[in-house]
Amino acid sequence: MTNMMPHWLDKRADLTPNHIAIQQPFKDPITFIELKTKAKSLAKRLSSAGVSLGSRVGVYSPNSAEMVVVLHSLSYLGAVAVLINTRLSTSEVSHQLTDANVSLLLTSDEASGACQSIVQSLASPISLYSFSDVWRLGEKETNLRTEIDLNAPFTIIYTSGTTGFPKGVVHTYGNHWWSAISSALNLGLDVNEKWLAALPLFHVGGLSILLKSCIYGMTVYLLEKFDVEAVHHAIMNEGVTIASVVSVMLDRLLQWLQSEYYPSTFRCMLLGGGPAPKPLLERAAQANVPVFQTYGMTETSSQIATLSPNNALDKLGSAGKALFPAQLKIINENGNEQPAFVYGEIYVKGPMVTNGYFHNEDANKRSFHNGWLATGDIGYFDEDGFLYVVDRRKDLIISGGENIYPAEIESVLLGMEGVEEAGVTKKADEKWGSVPIAFLVRSDTKLTEEQVLAFCHAKLANYKIPKEIYFVDTLPRNASNKLVRHKLTRFIPK
Repeated sequence: MTNMMPHWLDKRADLTPNHIAIQQPFKDPITFIELKTKAKSLAKRLSSAGVSLGSRVGVYSPNSAEMVVVLHSLSYLGAVAVLINTRLSTSEVSHQLTDANVSLLLTSDEASGACQSIVQSLASPISLYSFSDVWRLGEKETNLRTEIDLNAPFTIIYTSGTTGFPKGVVHTYGNHWWSAISSALNLGLDVNEKWLAALPLFHVGGLSILLKSCIYGMTVYLLEKFDVEAVHHAIMNEGVTIASVVSVMLDRLLQWLQSEYYPSTFRCMLLGGGPAPKPLLERAAQANVPVFQTYGMTETSSQIATLSPNNALDKLGSAGKALFPAQLKIINENGNEQPAFVYGEIYVKGPMVTNGYFHNEDANKRSFHNGWLATGDIGYFDEDGFLYVVDRRKDLIISGGENIYPAEIESVLLGMEGVEEAGVTKKADEKWGSVPIAFLVRSDTKLTEEQVLAFCHAKLANYKIPKEIYFVDTLPRNASNKLVRHKLTRFIPK
């Protein structure tokens, strides 16, 4: 059986050449034929810079049409794109470039200055080109790929690295292909689909939208970053039908929406990035916002489970069932499958799941078991087989032998009037081993610690009640706006 298929951008440009591929505010739209032409021209210029089959090329850029062209151009050369989070420190970026054995770093024009110091800090210097630098190169006559090998690597994206060094997740073309097909089988497709991308393209959630565009023939409404007013405008006025968000984005959108309603053509707010607080989901339901909670991670090439439209209200808080080609199971510490409503680690399997981490056999041995990936996430199934994600295993607080899940406490806190954001983590305790502590961003500056604790006493078991409350201006979040719990303790006053 062949694993080859026509190059997906060639195929898309042939099928719907004049359909808009990328739409951006205040800029001219780009059609699929224009995208193909630009990507092929840039590929030949990258060939002049020494990029060829198997080259690992770092890409350091905020969201832009130029970045989209770069990613497609690398696929025409059979090079592997190593996507770099632009919010990382110099040392973090240097580690990833070295670990992935990157030979050339491509950067947006605005970031090229910052990348100079990064490249100079490396033990083995690499080539650095801004996007404009590449366009100034001549085209080198080269055989661009006309087919895609679904088994070949296309991207490497590093995990967030909340414990130890981040790991490079290798995605094949097949991983991305099956991720797109799985989503379409669940959500359906419409010829007028327009998917808003405000998540970073250097994260798998944003990248997957870009590749779905090519495979589906769908317009991407691309924003450089999340801006609540811009996203609201796009949904209300630009024909956006689907938007991918995380909880804090949804919260801000609901605040901005107030008493308005989204158009009936807006059919899906795809919510990922971890367990969603139940009060937030209830607010969305009251506002008639069609939220579909998802579960996924870098290793699964975006979502691997999604709540279908038919169950959005009766299974509030669930991430749904595994997408069509995927499998899920809940495993305990002894390696046994758990029955309904019993917590355990979520294991995943399917053609969208990575085959492993780049040059990291230790991590591969720890994480992969007979074709299944141990996710490190805690969850359970209900009696109908719907998945509920509880928390990250590494965020689990064990206090006096009791398991405490920060997400549960955060969900309760976010149900309190006057609390805008909440983050919970653990603190060492001589008596209990660990205890929960909470960090809150207030919308009501008169809110007191005593009021918060009284609210918690009415909603939580005593051992789950935060032992310390800190009011802060902001919570630490990554580029996808997901809460980074291990950084919360930095907010404790010295």
